[in-house]
Amino acid sequence: MENGKLPPELCDNSECKNLKLFDDKNLLKEWRNSRKGLWFEDKAGNILHGEIDNLMVNKTNNKLIVLDYKTRGFPLKEDTYEHYQDQLNIYAWLLEKLGHKVEDFAYLLFYHPKEVLETGEVVFNTDLKKMKISPEDAEKLFSKAIKMLNEDCPKESCVWCEKV
Repeated sequence: MENGKLPPELCDNSECKNLKLFDDKNLLKEWRNSRKGLWFEDKAGNILHGEIDNLMVNKTNNKLIVLDYKTRGFPLKEDTYEHYQDQLNIYAWLLEKLGHKVEDFAYLLFYHPKEVLETGEVVFNTDLKKMKISPEDAEKLFSKAIKMLNEDCPKESCVWCEKV
């Protein structure tokens, strides 16, 4: 970031040629902080909070792009990235709630071991996955969660409410 360059696992990707890493260190530090992070509170006092890994910026329009890192012990399965859709949508929605413009896509950067050298050093493979995102879906999910939390438990016996 400080050199104005993308790391090798990103810069070798032709899709990232007009992108740079987000360079406001203080703001990024705040958004990565577990006590601060990206924060939204609605009028009723309901809170949604998240901590991002990193951001990129489109140099042509200054829109933010969520970049989330994932470390795994094995290669990706075909549907692995789909399990992170809500997380990426929520990060984008929170950024918008804080007054930032975001692109309609985000990146997941997966790291998984390729080999272990004789020295004990682990060499990693990287897989970059561009994902279409929807802040609108995050807002719907938040509203649905709040509605569900405010309803009575629908069952006679519920493990969540501990009704018997």
